[in-house]
Amino acid sequence: MPPTFQPMNLISVLEAQERILQKVHAVGQTKFPLEHAARRVLAEDIRAAADLPSFDNSSMDGFALRSQDTSASRVTLRVVADLAAGAAPKGSLAAGEAARITTGAPLPPGADAVIPVEETDFNERGAGIPAPKTVTITRKADAGENVRPRGTDVRAGQVVLAAPHRLRAQDLGLLAMLGIANVPVYNIPRVALLSSGDELVPVDAPLTEGKIHDSNSYALAAQIEEAGAQAVRLGVARDERAAVESLLDRAADMAVDMIVTSAGVSVGAFDFVKEVVEAKGSLNFWRVNMRPGKPLAFGEYRGIPFVGLPGNPVSAFVTFEVFVRPALEKLSGLAPRPRRRTTVRLAEAVESDGRESYLRAIVDEQGVARLTGHQGSGNLFSLVQANALLIIPAGVKSRPASSDVEAWLI
Repeated sequence: MPPTFQPMNLISVLEAQERILQKVHAVGQTKFPLEHAARRVLAEDIRAAADLPSFDNSSMDGFALRSQDTSASRVTLRVVADLAAGAAPKGSLAAGEAARITTGAPLPPGADAVIPVEETDFNERGAGIPAPKTVTITRKADAGENVRPRGTDVRAGQVVLAAPHRLRAQDLGLLAMLGIANVPVYNIPRVALLSSGDELVPVDAPLTEGKIHDSNSYALAAQIEEAGAQAVRLGVARDERAAVESLLDRAADMAVDMIVTSAGVSVGAFDFVKEVVEAKGSLNFWRVNMRPGKPLAFGEYRGIPFVGLPGNPVSAFVTFEVFVRPALEKLSGLAPRPRRRTTVRLAEAVESDGRESYLRAIVDEQGVARLTGHQGSGNLFSLVQANALLIIPAGVKSRPASSDVEAWLI
């Protein structure tokens, strides 16, 4: 008979997380085209090479002028230039002169203010209408009015994006404004993913007695991609040592950055993953004091970090979120951050077996949590219904209704 494992044989969730993070390191860096850099992780600080904006420009469609030429009463100025965005002024404004100007156009030398077209006597505003010979202003203009001075947004030499940082749409826009066509980023981690089990068949195959569709490869691949890594799907290994070893060797030959498996790390007579890993690598730990997800293995296979997740779909999902996602963040160049927790109130009593437990629940707008059915680790539908995982600490076997617990919103 297999040995009975007591809590003393299990390491804590926190210790397991720390051991994994100690063994994984950021992948290499590259220069990457800006147009494809969304969601990549910045590898170096970005400093502005020039001021933004790089010249004084108008924030309005209107007339650029010298503020000292205006007064509280009406004043008529000669229009000597017509400035569109992208056009450079050809001369300076002298006393009594103005220039029609569009939003974003450079302010002509001598001008220090812009009066909006709506506040002048020029009412012809359609496309293609030529500038007037004169324009009448009916109020005093203030120096700097409707002008965006050079360097208002960014100064040359200023750090505008600090590494590490996952690039967003607005970041790419700023980099484009700065003229940065190729961005220093970390490579995307490549994660080999395989399942094991004779009971697994492809999703499009008919089910026969005793068979189930391979769901983990789809869910885990999606989680890998959501974490900013690339999933390299190797398929399903039969419950044979040679089959498991073949796929693990294939992953190692591809020089992936991490290997993730589901199933095969328990104590069953046909669970060969743990045995194969120990033959060509090593295991740092095998079992964790958590529910679901106790049979979690971590080590290395031929020098590549290896994580063996449980086979039950909820266990695989939860252990990925708890252990693999932070590791992928570090591989991507990011500093792993503890997942934000929120406090919710139980609508019903909950029970645990004393392991740190992650219970599927629905949290409403008032912060009240209700379990989504039974908590069996094969009940994937209950996870689909859930918007939170309630966290019951190790050593706690029950929490009464109306008590507060911590939760991850998913």
